[in-house]
Amino acid sequence: MTAFDPLDPGFLADPYPGYAWLRDNDPVHHHERDHRAPGFWALSRFEDIWDAVRRPEVFSSASGLTFFRNEIDQLGLPPTIVMLDPPVQTRLRALIGRGFTPRHVTRLEDSIRSFARGRVAEMTRRSADGEPVDLHTEFSSAIPTFVLAELFGLPEADRERFSPWVQTLTRLQNEGFDANALVGDSGVEPEAQAGVRVLGEMFEYFTTAITAARRHPGDDLLGRLVTAEVDGEQLGDWDILGFCFVVTAGGADTTASLISHTVLLTGREMAQRELLLADPALIPDALVECLRYESSVQGLARTTRTDVEVGGIEIPVGEKVLMLYGSANRDPREYGESADRLDVRRQIDRHLAFSSGPHFCIGSHLARLQARVAVEELFAAHPHVTVDAEAGERHHSPFVRGWVSLPAGDFSPTC
Repeated sequence: MTAFDPLDPGFLADPYPGYAWLRDNDPVHHHERDHRAPGFWALSRFEDIWDAVRRPEVFSSASGLTFFRNEIDQLGLPPTIVMLDPPVQTRLRALIGRGFTPRHVTRLEDSIRSFARGRVAEMTRRSADGEPVDLHTEFSSAIPTFVLAELFGLPEADRERFSPWVQTLTRLQNEGFDANALVGDSGVEPEAQAGVRVLGEMFEYFTTAITAARRHPGDDLLGRLVTAEVDGEQLGDWDILGFCFVVTAGGADTTASLISHTVLLTGREMAQRELLLADPALIPDALVECLRYESSVQGLARTTRTDVEVGGIEIPVGEKVLMLYGSANRDPREYGESADRLDVRRQIDRHLAFSSGPHFCIGSHLARLQARVAVEELFAAHPHVTVDAEAGERHHSPFVRGWVSLPAGDFSPTC
């Protein structure tokens, strides 16, 4: 019997033995339906997933990214760029790419660095006063929330409103875009009612902001998106609003998890940390290795548009297929016998932490920038900082691997 059960908290605590079993024994796995979820397929080997995500004509994103059915209909919203297939997705990505370029993102580095230094200084002061410090909530998560507010050009007076939006969208994403948790009715929990209200506030805010940007476009992301043009075509309001949704839901928590995992992993293997301290130029590639080793996005689904054979197994048309990126990124067939070991000097030719093909993460350059600056600043001030994973709390999600909280183990000034 397979140990793979992506809805079981025990499995989610450490999914990697289950992934290894799948890769070796059942790489094209059919997961039977039960009371928690419908049946679906799961691919676990690197090459199978690499091939599948680069064939949108066979493995479609247009029916949602989880193994739950009617995901897009439940949301009650038009599909965003991540839930579209070429050629519509290709056109939309080209337009968004005109406004969301690496050059524009790079200009944020100084402000990110200043913010990161401020957070480190504040946490250092509090730790010196004997207060507990949570690395994930106070540092790792704070950075992408700040960056998104900067990116969208939110006025200072509005920035306190942004954090609840990020938290609600993150919860929605991590629960598999299950809108049932956010749909208000007579029996709904207060948390869900709050979620409905927060999402409504966000969409109303950005709808107004997009209208204002069309009248007076600035040099922030919204201003660049409303003026982006390819072959005389421009983005519609929903295209921009949907992208705001995607970059907020998909970028904040995953980047925060990369930062926290980098501190955790190199703290557990201090010899690896010492390599980074001796040569900070290793940090960019080390971040990719940490992302390979603990992928923030563990898996997303596609839907087959035709009968397709994978590894000698036929998957029928209309089936949900979960692409297990977290498994693929530990596959010895791709990374050799050391696939289950962290090596910050590893040369990685390809990985699936940002997916691949048409849906390669459009915000990958922003995620790498934020994580690099965060780690550089943290290690410069506290070169041997550690975290207390046993006291931390992980997300219970089959789709992402990250933290709700992760206390710092040692954040004293002499750390």
